[in-house]
Amino acid sequence: MKMTTAEPVNAAGPTTTGPVTTTGPVTTTGPRTPTPRSGALPAAANPASAIPSGDGIRSADGIPSSPGIPSATQAAPASPLPAPRRTTGSGSAEGEAEPVGPDGKGQSAGARPGRAGGEPDGSADAATAAPHDPCAHGFLPERPPVRSLIGTWTRLDAMARAAAIAPDREAAVALVERAHRADELAALRQRVSRLSLRNAEAAAMRIAVIAVSCGWCGLDPQAPAARQVADEAFLDLWAAIAHRIDHDQFVALPTLALHNWAPERKPRRHIPIDQLARTEALVPIVRWAPEGQPLSRLDRLMLAATRLEAHGIWLFRLAETLAGRSPDDSSTPTALRRLVRVQHALRAQLLAEAADLSAAPATPQQRAVLGALAGQGALEPPVLQAADAVLGIGARRMREGRRQLLRRHLPAQHRAWLSAMDRHCAPVRTLAHRGGPDAAVYREAQESLIALRRTYTALVQAAARPTAAPLTKAA
Repeated sequence: MKMTTAEPVNAAGPTTTGPVTTTGPVTTTGPRTPTPRSGALPAAANPASAIPSGDGIRSADGIPSSPGIPSATQAAPASPLPAPRRTTGSGSAEGEAEPVGPDGKGQSAGARPGRAGGEPDGSADAATAAPHDPCAHGFLPERPPVRSLIGTWTRLDAMARAAAIAPDREAAVALVERAHRADELAALRQRVSRLSLRNAEAAAMRIAVIAVSCGWCGLDPQAPAARQVADEAFLDLWAAIAHRIDHDQFVALPTLALHNWAPERKPRRHIPIDQLARTEALVPIVRWAPEGQPLSRLDRLMLAATRLEAHGIWLFRLAETLAGRSPDDSSTPTALRRLVRVQHALRAQLLAEAADLSAAPATPQQRAVLGALAGQGALEPPVLQAADAVLGIGARRMREGRRQLLRRHLPAQHRAWLSAMDRHCAPVRTLAHRGGPDAAVYREAQESLIALRRTYTALVQAAARPTAAPLTKAA
């Protein structure tokens, strides 16, 4: 074929400015391949298209390769459980579309629903509503807790701080009754639905502080019998907050400790929240000791529980590594050995906290608060419950009802994760009935968890007793 054109043929078809002359029939064997544009690389030669997408390069067995506790930047191991969507812990609003009003225009910050006093809630609600991923930060909150409430909620903030340092329960109850007479509790109750989820969790921590200070930690705010014991307006506020965060039994250590800390100084750059809690000096948001005085034993116990959760992030990741593994898998004993090292490190962390805790002051009211929480089974750290779900110590040493009694103080998504670990780690727990080196490693992991639990119990006892005693003997 002879073709005369004024410019090259492009992908859309031939473009000519003169006649097309042919000397014979045009025979085509297939569709014409368009000529690539100048500067464009073919698909096979483009480096970006040749790189497969994924979460990162991992080891063959999905287990962290550090001999001790892995570094904070190491990728989490692959899990046989359904992979939840990860969310960033910074709560940044970058990249989010501006909400649009009914008229098609963007809404201002103050006009968006779910805000109280202009408090941002969009990214916080989205992060909390996403499926929980303990491999990211354990059971710690995804963002650092709110230091100070604003607007009308400053009244709840002040009430919690005053109740925490009250000399006895009667003084704390008097604070609540005074707020009831001033209609402060009713005003807060009307504003609960406008709280963002992150600020609702901050309000729940203040409610928990007030409840345990008044001796009401074992109450159900919606039970008729509770109204004969506690202030009715406070119970209404308590029930509204519980409904907002979808967690009824939140008056326990997970709320009192994991939502009541802040770094002593603001870090210069953003770091993951578990690394923040491990590396920075922590201070309580609501202090159980008056301002200007040393931290009390109760303060130090709650901060120790927070740091225990931060160091226990590696236990959560190893738990998901063991989930679904066969006891005959070659990677199972390797993961169990690393689990033993993590539990030894957690026990060393608790022993390091013991000296400062024993030397801290304690009041009869603070010891009464600890006794009430211990009586309700509300002092169990979530990281120990995670290890129990993997190794099955609780099934052997307590009835299943007792285990669920401890878990009721966790949010629903955390309870669901623990229940999934119960099911998926059942094959690994069959090593308890076997012999051989793999079974010996499993029993060593159980023994290290028992020692860790005893050390934590001794730390709680040291915080509750009037005089200090050496923790190493009790542990």
